[in-house]
Amino acid sequence: MRFRDSIFSRLLEPINRRQFQTAVDRLDGDAYDKSFKSWDHLVALIYAQLSGNNSLRAVVTGFNANPQHHYHLGTGRLSRSTLSDANTRRPSSIFAQTFARLSAMASRQLRGEGKEMVRLIDASPIPLGKVCTWAVWNGRIRGMKLHVVYDPKGDIPKCVEVTAANVNDIEIGRQTPIQAGTTYVFDKGYCRFDWWQKINDSKAFFVTRPKTSIRLRAVRHRTIRNSKGDGFRIIVDDEVKLTSKGDSRLPIPLRRIKVRRENGGVITLLTNDTTRTAVEIAALYKSRWQIELLFRWIKQHLDIRKFLGTNDNAIRLQVLAAMIAYLLLRIAARTNCIKMLPLRLAELVSQFLFTRRAFASIDKPPPINPSRRKCRTPLNQMELCYG
Repeated sequence: MRFRDSIFSRLLEPINRRQFQTAVDRLDGDAYDKSFKSWDHLVALIYAQLSGNNSLRAVVTGFNANPQHHYHLGTGRLSRSTLSDANTRRPSSIFAQTFARLSAMASRQLRGEGKEMVRLIDASPIPLGKVCTWAVWNGRIRGMKLHVVYDPKGDIPKCVEVTAANVNDIEIGRQTPIQAGTTYVFDKGYCRFDWWQKINDSKAFFVTRPKTSIRLRAVRHRTIRNSKGDGFRIIVDDEVKLTSKGDSRLPIPLRRIKVRRENGGVITLLTNDTTRTAVEIAALYKSRWQIELLFRWIKQHLDIRKFLGTNDNAIRLQVLAAMIAYLLLRIAARTNCIKMLPLRLAELVSQFLFTRRAFASIDKPPPINPSRRKCRTPLNQMELCYG
C-alpha cells in the first residue's frame, strides 16, 4: 500500500530542517536539553496550537497517543517536565528566525500578483492577570504586547515582536524596515515626526490619524471629484503644514482628509501621499481593521489566552509558535489551492491532524474501497439468496 504522510507532517514540510538546525547550532539552543531537541520542542508547541490543547498534560497525552507518527515527524515521546523545562530555558530567537523564514517563503509565493504594497502596523495586548507577578502594568493591563507588521493582500504577518506591556508602540514601529513604494498604515499611537520623515525620505508613504495636539494649517484646498466610498464620504481634502514647533522637523508634504462614516462619526487622516485620491486613502485606512481581525482570529482559534508556562520565555515561545502555526496554515491553503475560510480550515486540521490523507482533500469524504464487492442487483429487484 502506498505510504501517505499525516496532515500534521504535511503542514510542517515548509520548515527547512537544515536551516532550522543551523539556527539552533548558532544560538546553542540544545545546550541544556540534550534529549529534547529544539525540533521536538517546535513540533510540540505547534501541535498544541493546532490541536487546541491548552495545558501541558493535555499536550503530552494527545501527542503520545499517536506514537506511530513520531518517526515520520522526527520526534520522540513527550515528557511533561521536560517540556516545561524547555519552555523556561530554550532561546525564543530560534522560533523567531523560523517565523521570519516562513514569512519570506509565503511572500515569495505572492510575487508578481500586484505591484502596490501595503503594510498594516499595530499592536495587541496579551493580558496575563495575577498569575504572572513579574508582568509589567501599563495602566490598563498586566501582561505583554504583540507587535505585528501585516500584509493584508497576502494575509501574511511580515514581522512579529513580543515585548513588555509598557513598551510604546512607536519604539517597535521605528525598527520596521522601510521599502520604497510601500504604504504603511497605522493609528495615532505611532506618531513620531522623525519616523514619518524617514518613511518619506525612503520614497514610501504613510496613512495615519493625527493626535489632537498636532496643530495643522491648510495651505490649499484640493478638489474632491468623487466623495463617496464604501461606508464613508469625504468631506475635506486639504494640503496642510504644521504650525507647531515640529514644523522645522517635518519638511514634507502633508494632506489632511476628513471622512464621515455611515454611523455619523468623523475621523481625520494624515498622509504624505499626494497622488492617490482621497477615497483611496480613506479605503487604505479602513483596511487597517484586517489586522484587528488577525489579532482576534489568533486569540480565539489559536491558544494564546491560556499558556503552557508562567515565565516570560515560555509565553514568548508560545506566541511565536501560534504565529508559525498561522503561517503554516496559510502556506498549506495556498499550495493546495484550498479556498475555504481560514476558520473552517483550522477546525478541519484540528480534527484530522494525525490522519493519513492528502491535504488538498481534507474537506472531502474518504474514497470508497474499490475492492469491496458491488451489488449487481438493482435496488428495485428481488434477489434470491440461499440460507
